[in-house]
Amino acid sequence: MDKRTGRFALGALVAAAVGYAAGVLTAPKSGKETRKDIKDATNKKITKLEKQLKQKHTELNGLLKNANEKVIKAKGSAKEELSQLVAKATDAKDKVRVALSGVRDGESSDKDLQKAIDDAEKSIERLKTFMKK
Repeated sequence: MDKRTGRFALGALVAAAVGYAAGVLTAPKSGKETRKDIKDATNKKITKLEKQLKQKHTELNGLLKNANEKVIKAKGSAKEELSQLVAKATDAKDKVRVALSGVRDGESSDKDLQKAIDDAEKSIERLKTFMKK
């Protein structure tokens, strides 16, 4: 290691230590309070996502009921297309149900929950669009 690299490394180490010390000394709350705030914010977000999941699940149930009735009456390519949409929507509904179970068990991340919501919304929009035809 040459002199410049050694000085740079030492300078970076000192800057990091000073930054850490400044952060600890100027923090408005204790670590315990900060962790509680983070936990509360996370719980609030997960609760919001859980409500959205429940709403999407209910909406998918209603749309699937109507779509399944239309599948019985449909013919030809419309029947095939609607059957595929129903299968995808049923899959999205199952993912929502799994995500809701994960929330109750504390095993779902907000990323997983958001993906389930997004998939459900896509299926809902596709079914609504087809049902308007």
